[in-house]
This record gives sequence, C-alpha cells and structure tokens, in this order.
Amino acid sequence: MRYVKWTFFGIVALLGFAFLHYTLPQHDIVRIVGTENRRIDIGENSWFWAGPDVGTAASPSRDVYFINAVYPDGGTMEYRNEDTGWGWPPYFKMDSSSTQTQAKDLISTSAAPIWVSITHYGWRNQLFTIFPNAIAMRQVDGPDVTIIPGVNIILLVVLLGLVLLIRAMWRQFHERMIEPAVIEMEETADSARGWWRRMFGRRKS
Repeated sequence: MRYVKWTFFGIVALLGFAFLHYTLPQHDIVRIVGTENRRIDIGENSWFWAGPDVGTAASPSRDVYFINAVYPDGGTMEYRNEDTGWGWPPYFKMDSSSTQTQAKDLISTSAAPIWVSITHYGWRNQLFTIFPNAIAMRQVDGPDVTIIPGVNIILLVVLLGLVLLIRAMWRQFHERMIEPAVIEMEETADSARGWWRRMFGRRKS
C-alpha cells in the first residue's frame, strides 16, 4: 500500500507541475524574424488553442496570427498570437491585433538584431501541432538580459501557503475526528471479540 500511495502522490505532483508549467507565464529572449496569418482547422488538439478573437463568432476553422522568432543560439520558435478573452488561462488578453503590429515593428535581421522579451504560456510540440501563445513583448538591451519572473514567484509562494494551510487543517481534522473514531472502533471491536470468546469459549469447554 505504501508504494501505491507514493505512486498516486507522484502522479498528482507530476500533473500539477505540468499544469503550472503550461499555464504560468514564461519569458523568451528572441529575435523576431517574421509574422504571418494562417487559416487553421482546429481539431483534436483544440484544448491547446485559445478561443476566437473577442467579438468574433466561434468556428472550428479560423485565422490565427503567428510570430516567427530565433533564439540567440540559432534555435527557432513559433508563437501563436490569440486572444484569451475571459476564458482560461486568465490573462484577459484581448489585443492580439495590436500585439501582431508590435511584433511586425520589431522584426530584425541577424546583421542588425533587435532582441525582444516575449511573455507567453504553453508549449511548442511539433507532433501535436501545439504552439505557445504570446501574451506580451518588449524590446530589451541584449540576448543576455535576465528576466525575473515576479508573477510566478508570487503565485508559487501563495500556492505553497495554501498547501501548507490545507495540510495543517487536515492534520487537525485527522487528530480531532479521525483518530478518536478509529480508536473507538478498535475498542468496540476488541470488546466484541472478548464477548465472543467469553460466550462461545465457555460453551466449548
């Protein structure tokens, strides 16, 4: 049972980590090399796409903005640029058109690079055609700029506090309610076994 318990907790922790890693904002230092607008047919991976732009009709096929970028080491990345509206994750992004215009204005070449910090959430997976969603961007001084994830730090501290609070409440509940109930059940079971032995033990003798 101990292995089953720790396996269960391990799976829960892994799922929680994956959820936070996908949802919390991340920062990439990149050079924007192009932007485009593609017609996308949303299929089985619809969970990894945001809704249509705020004010437009929902459709399984729609135009999506994309931002093409290059990392300082030469690696490439593509970001989608979609509104999140009032849905999940709660970024309340409603300015994808403005973000796309800003991205076009920051396009640069390797000879004269403009380095940009792109804030995004999500993952890039070529197998399942998943793209991170660009939330915001700003020009930075160079590729070695350090971005402190203040929002992530605050949210993780609050989350840790909630976990510790729930753990303390559970321990108090366990000590005050569950343990006395278990002890009472064990005492009742011992009394029943003693009565059974007294009654039937005498008959056998």
